[in-house]
Amino acid sequence: MGFDLDGTSIVFHPLVPVDVLWLLTGLSVLVWAFALWRRTRAPILRGLALLAFLGILAGPEMVSQKRQYHPDVVVALVDRSSSQKLEARTAQTDEALARLRSELRDQNSRQAGGQPVELRVVDIGDDPSGDGTRAFAALEQGLEGIDRNRLAGVVFITDGRVHDMAAFAGTDLGAAPLHTLLTGRDGEQDRHLHVASAPAFGIVGDKVKISVSAHVAGPDTGPLKLTIRRDGVWVGQYQLPVGKAVPIDVLVSHAGDNLFELQLEEAAGELTLVNNRAAIRVNGIRDRLRVLLVSGEPYAGERTWRNLLKSDPAVDLVHFTILRPPVKQDATPIHELALISFPIRELFELKLHEFDLIVFDRFKRSGILHFAYLGNIVNYVRDGGALLDASGPAFAGPQSIYRSPLGRVLPARPTGDVTVGGYRPLVSDTGRRHPITAGLSPRRGRPPWGRWFRIIDAATSRGNVLMHGPGDRPLLVVDRVGDGRVAQFMSDQAWLWARGFEGGGPQAEIMRRTAHWLMKEPGLEEEALTASVSGGALKVEYRSLEPGNHQAAISVPDGTMRSLPLLDQPDGPATGLMKVDVPGLYRIEADGRQTLALLGNINPVEFSRVTASDELLRPVVQQTGGALLKLSADPDFRLRMVEPGDRAAGGDWLGLRRNGAFDVTGLSQVPLLPPLLVMLLLLALSVVAWWREGR
Repeated sequence: MGFDLDGTSIVFHPLVPVDVLWLLTGLSVLVWAFALWRRTRAPILRGLALLAFLGILAGPEMVSQKRQYHPDVVVALVDRSSSQKLEARTAQTDEALARLRSELRDQNSRQAGGQPVELRVVDIGDDPSGDGTRAFAALEQGLEGIDRNRLAGVVFITDGRVHDMAAFAGTDLGAAPLHTLLTGRDGEQDRHLHVASAPAFGIVGDKVKISVSAHVAGPDTGPLKLTIRRDGVWVGQYQLPVGKAVPIDVLVSHAGDNLFELQLEEAAGELTLVNNRAAIRVNGIRDRLRVLLVSGEPYAGERTWRNLLKSDPAVDLVHFTILRPPVKQDATPIHELALISFPIRELFELKLHEFDLIVFDRFKRSGILHFAYLGNIVNYVRDGGALLDASGPAFAGPQSIYRSPLGRVLPARPTGDVTVGGYRPLVSDTGRRHPITAGLSPRRGRPPWGRWFRIIDAATSRGNVLMHGPGDRPLLVVDRVGDGRVAQFMSDQAWLWARGFEGGGPQAEIMRRTAHWLMKEPGLEEEALTASVSGGALKVEYRSLEPGNHQAAISVPDGTMRSLPLLDQPDGPATGLMKVDVPGLYRIEADGRQTLALLGNINPVEFSRVTASDELLRPVVQQTGGALLKLSADPDFRLRMVEPGDRAAGGDWLGLRRNGAFDVTGLSQVPLLPPLLVMLLLLALSVVAWWREGR
């Protein structure tokens, strides 16, 4: 037992049990009281003697601690997220942090030899996942290694837009207050667009329903104009009432990503226009691709196209092989002929436009299709259809389909010759830049492609030659006709690669790319601007058949503009890379083309609401006994050191708890009453008392 005073304490080590000591103390008091009652001559001396006797039995000692005091710690939680870059908030934040440092220096100078207060600064940036300002997650990391007995307080400099408030419940501040210095100003105005719901995918050619709402901080009451663009192209305008979700139908126009950009009309005095925009990504899925494959005659490679198209589960293939022309007269038994006739009128007149692609494989004029039906195919192509012709030797002769209405859409004209002999197909200079054949040429150190042995000689007056054979004869030619597309293979020997002859070649990839280019796959456009974000870098590609460098203008989600040079690549698109760290929608423009790219969440939380507000943090501040000051009104705040339990907030000041945390590094113990000296004192007092009473 004992008591403590600033590191020095008096402790008792009784020579007898404590209960006995208390009994003797009581008896001593009774004896002294009896002496007073009897009015003896030396009651004071007897009392002192009894006190000395009890002091010997109590065994008092003075214990002194050697203490190592630790400075208190103040954590400054500084919001550096994108919303803090609006207007003068960055300057307010920097000035408040400088003021905090200055006040702490003044406090430390007034300590008069005491322990200084340390400052630990924790910066909060945008969350990489796009989940907004993760303030309390950052605070938890900043508090690592800090004994809560040393925490004097937390000062949070922010606009109040915190997106992990639920995490505060698990944050241990001890008894330290949390103060908030609010940036921004009163009367801020802003509009923001919210996507309530949107589908992840839709069928190409069908409409999907999205739901959006407009919200206003300020005097606006609406309705507000909403503009919608798909892949950068305007598709419509709508009127949105303020605060009410409105369903809107949008068309999924193509396979792959359909990126819809929604933009709310701007108002004067808005904090930012970034949150006036939102983006919706809808993956376009083709219901079924209907392909008509007509083989002109059986041959060794007849099933090459069939196997390729049948391997794609999204393709609904209709395949006919013409075994004999109707004009052929022979003794073939009736039971060996086809049970049904070739449905010419149904396919090439009634249902022609239901097909996404028509493939002629070694097809020739043999009386099967009249010129009227071939003319229908010409109109089908010009109206947006796709035609692929894999030519055989008949293309060079009088039965060539070029000598029919199809000649008006075919880019390669036969010369009448067929070259026979081994050769290796090569990709042309144009082909190295075209997405159908780009990147397919054999790399250095790898074996060349296998040989083919026949090519139908042709001349081209339009279109692009992507592959050629011996003497630069065109081998693969593609062309755009009206709204449709046409491709021609000037050989029927791609099946040699499919069989792996001399190592084969990329016939499956070339055929697949050709078919998808014909069906207008967006990723295979030869003239396109594309962008993607990966690993914190924005990659922009300008694909063109014409070589040359380009310059891209990039609109960053925070409203700034950047320029990016796109350097031409010999065998591919002009490319540029740029580091990006602001989550949201990036708009890229180059030479009149536009594209979009996304970093993080498609609609970043950080910009959902950007007006400064204390509604989220005020309950937390009140719970910890802190202060909430608006920097626009109280930029010259003051700091005060307060004792534990005292009020830690005032009208214009922030209180920091003085903890005085320490470690004990040693002890010294000294008897408070040396036994020999006390015994002599006891004996002297007893003798004097006896002498005084004997008189």
